[in-house]
Amino acid sequence: MSLLLRNRATILLLMLNIFLVFTGIGLIIPIMPTYMNELHISGSIVGLLVAAFSLTQLLFSPLAGRLSDSLGRKKLIIAGMIVFAVSEWLFGISNGPLFLFVSRMLGGVGAALIMPAVMAYTADVTSNEERAAGMGYINAAITTGFIIGPGIGGYLAEFGLRVPFYAAAVAGLVAAFITALVLPESAHSKQNRTEAAQQTNTAKQRLLSQLFRSYKEPYFMSLILVFVTSFGLANYETVFSLFVDHKFQFTAKDIAFIITFGSIAGAVVQLTIFGWILDHFGEKKVISICLIIAAVFVLLTLFVHKYWLVVVVTFIVFLATDILRPAISTQMSKMALGQQGYVAGLNSAFTSLGNISGPIVAGVLFDLNINFPYFAASVILALCFVLSLRTKSY
Repeated sequence: MSLLLRNRATILLLMLNIFLVFTGIGLIIPIMPTYMNELHISGSIVGLLVAAFSLTQLLFSPLAGRLSDSLGRKKLIIAGMIVFAVSEWLFGISNGPLFLFVSRMLGGVGAALIMPAVMAYTADVTSNEERAAGMGYINAAITTGFIIGPGIGGYLAEFGLRVPFYAAAVAGLVAAFITALVLPESAHSKQNRTEAAQQTNTAKQRLLSQLFRSYKEPYFMSLILVFVTSFGLANYETVFSLFVDHKFQFTAKDIAFIITFGSIAGAVVQLTIFGWILDHFGEKKVISICLIIAAVFVLLTLFVHKYWLVVVVTFIVFLATDILRPAISTQMSKMALGQQGYVAGLNSAFTSLGNISGPIVAGVLFDLNINFPYFAASVILALCFVLSLRTKSY
């Protein structure tokens, strides 16, 4: 029996944790128009609020990656879920912009603790041959949570504006409790604690040093692709509800259906045929194809006018991104060797850079012209497609 099958329950629990965290990122998106009216804030402030989560995720991710190697994956996951639950509760009780920002930044700390530990744990319990499938499962949970979050937030908000955040807080605490009781510490993590301690000089690099030195690594181009993918999706999603509301007068239920449909379809692909896709075409080709498809269909968003066409275009954008993320993660994981936690931390850091800059740029461009965010995202994805053609296959 394969390692992946033997650890199926473990992978499912890891997926639950990471899904809840990334759902929390997107919960605020359908609710922000109401907050905009109540607090008299602009699209730029909305972008900053969305980006605040990823700012602290960026700052803490490298440290969290090292801690997952030295202290163990399980402890980091449990701590991260508790911090996440507190942040969601704080957002629910906040009545001013200051505490909203504090809540989102605290949530970023929770995500930073969880994401590298989950990625590294997945690498611990899968073989090289099963790594693509394992990463596909985890990334399915990530992208589904990030994309479906706005839909969940919109539906739960019908019971009260604060309900989505209280529900997320309860779910986070329950997941932390289950993880503490059920999840075993990975054997690989235990075996590598001594090795991690011996690598202390490397491990103690500061965040900026890590980021600047990463250009020397063989997986640097993959890190750039992680950034661009996160930037494009965050840019696309941050203003999506505002864009279709202004341009097409879509209702909250219309928006929720589009986002939910796209996320579920993408998750199905990741959970079923993603491993087959990478085996038959290779990471490099899959990454390049997904980048150009995403670039084209993000641009097409500006030219479609009927509801069913918006559904189709959005679905393809989400699907391309859902395949692209785990393809990049798999490529880096294969090159990481004994530094799974460290590389997973860098992966998380570059994801956060994209999730910070994407919403900020989207908010500013949206205030200038509602079409500008999607045009900018399309151009950047197209440029990255060109860069991907020049990278080596691994």
